[in-house]
This record gives sequence, C-alpha cells and structure tokens, in this order.
Amino acid sequence: MRQDRPCDTLRIWRWIIERTVNSGQETMTDATVSEAEFDVVRRPRRWHIAVFLLPALVVYTAVMILPLFETLRLSFFNTVDGQPAFVGLSNFATLFGNERWASDFWNALKNNFIFFFIHMMVQNPIGIALAALLSLPKLRGAAFYRTAIFLPTLLSFVIVGFIWKLILSPIWGVSPYLMDLVGLKSLFSPWLGRPGSALIAVSLISVWQYVGIPMMLIYAALLNIPEEVIEAAECDGITGWAQFFKIKLPLILPAIGIISILTFVGNFNAFDLVYTVQGALAGPDGSTDILGTLLYRTFFGFQLQLGDRSMGATIATVMFLIILAGVSLYLFVIQRRIRRYQF
Repeated sequence: MRQDRPCDTLRIWRWIIERTVNSGQETMTDATVSEAEFDVVRRPRRWHIAVFLLPALVVYTAVMILPLFETLRLSFFNTVDGQPAFVGLSNFATLFGNERWASDFWNALKNNFIFFFIHMMVQNPIGIALAALLSLPKLRGAAFYRTAIFLPTLLSFVIVGFIWKLILSPIWGVSPYLMDLVGLKSLFSPWLGRPGSALIAVSLISVWQYVGIPMMLIYAALLNIPEEVIEAAECDGITGWAQFFKIKLPLILPAIGIISILTFVGNFNAFDLVYTVQGALAGPDGSTDILGTLLYRTFFGFQLQLGDRSMGATIATVMFLIILAGVSLYLFVIQRRIRRYQF
C-alpha cells in the first residue's frame, strides 16, 4: 500500500472537479473514482504502534494479569488427601463461617475501614487546604513548601516506620522531651503500645507520609482553572476563601473524586507501613491488623502459624472484590453526579 502523497491527492480532486464541471452537474455527489484511483490516498496501517506497546503489555500481563487470575483460581481449590482439589465456595464459607477465621477477618476489615476513614477525613482535607494556600499568588517560597511537604512521599516506608517508632518510643523517643518543652508532657502516652490508640497513630503516620499526593493533585487542578473565571469572580466581589468555596471548589470536584478513589484503593491494599511499625502480628492484640497483614500471615505463615495458600488466595479475592465494588461505585454512580466543567 502506497504512502499518502499531496500531489496525488490534489491531482485526484482536480480530476473530480473537472469531470463534474464538464458534465454540467451542480454537485459532486455523483462523481465516482475507482478503488484503484483512491488507493493512493489511503493511510497505511501503523503496525509500529503495536510493536511499541507489546513489551509493556507482556510485562503487565506477566506481573499483574496472570497472578490475578491465578489467585482467583486458587481460591476455589484446597488440599484434600494431600492433593489439590476443586472445592467451589468452600473456602469462602470457611472464611465467613468458621469462628476463628471470621473473627480475624471481620476485625481486619473493621480496622481497614477505620484506616480509610482517617485518611479521608484527615489526609485529603489537609491536602486540599495546603493546595489552596500554595496556590495563593502572593505566597513567598511556595516552591520550597511544595517540595518539603511532598518529600516524605518519596521516602521508603521502612525508613518512615522506623523513624516514627523512634520518635514515639516512651523509652528513647524524642516526643516526650519535645512535649515537655511546651508543657504537654502529661499528655504523652505510648500510643503505639495501646490497643485503643495504636491504629490511629499508625494511620496518622501514613497521613504524614502521603499528604503530599492529594496536595499536588489538587494544586495542579487549581492551576488549571482559567484566569478569566477568577477575574470574573473578583469583578463580582468574590475574593479570599469565599472565592475558593464558591468558585474553585466546584471546579476541582472531579480531581477530589479521583483522589478519593485512589485513597480507597491504596488503603485497602495497605500493608507495608503497618508491617514496619507493628510487625506481622499487627499488635497490640490485633488492634492494627488490616486485610493486608491478615493476608500476609495467612498465605506465608508466621511464627507457629503455617501458611495456607488457599485461604490466603480467598482473602486476596475478597480484597479484590471490595476494591472492585468501590471503584465501580465511583465510576458508575458518583462520577456521573459530579458536574463537569469544560473550558
């Protein structure tokens, strides 16, 4: 198939016009050209696009797609008489019906929702407020503040967990000393060692590390608002925080929706920070146990607990279904109700 050539295209259209004029027709709708004559203007198939996409597709399939399907398949199998056998939904019945499995699962699911709720109510509002402050045109040193706030996001979760364990330690931590400097030492408590406060403390550590992500996304959305809209609001006397809540906030609702669903997916996939700070047992007394740590202990085993691949795959499948339900709810229900502004 030949490439497009401008001279061939012009020659064909000149031939069409001359034929139409010579025949006395008022329009060119009846003018036809043979398929062979139009062959010169057809675009070639761009096979090189598939060539460039193929390596990424192969890697993504090997790393993500195949393990996902293998996990889903494994959740319907179990070991019977030393041999893998198809058991249908028996693993799910055990997870939800067995007293020991159900107790651990519902405790982890409850903690996961608390973990997610704290991020939604603390991390995202703080990120939006920081983005609004950094977008002020008269703020000096905005670039430095953006870098400083976003920097913890780039740190390893191992470093973050270890540092905060040192800071909050009642024995060698610096938090009692710092609180004593401001006269608040009486309020200090071993937060990571108490069941009632351990999950909140770990959640706030995670908020500190990842608050830069919603801040940057909202900041980019605020910068994308046209200046004409802001100038029109100022002409109407809408300035300051009233301008943010009445003008800017409705315009960045799609970005807030994206941040919310990313927070949901990230929190229900969480494992690393809890494991670093509280260990695989997610103590004390399982108060910081979430679905990720429960999956780890179940699949790989820990201390005297033997690993169970089938039950681990079952928990992973339930996690996948929860995340899929949340994402589907956002895409097909919530996103349709968010008003879109296009300029």
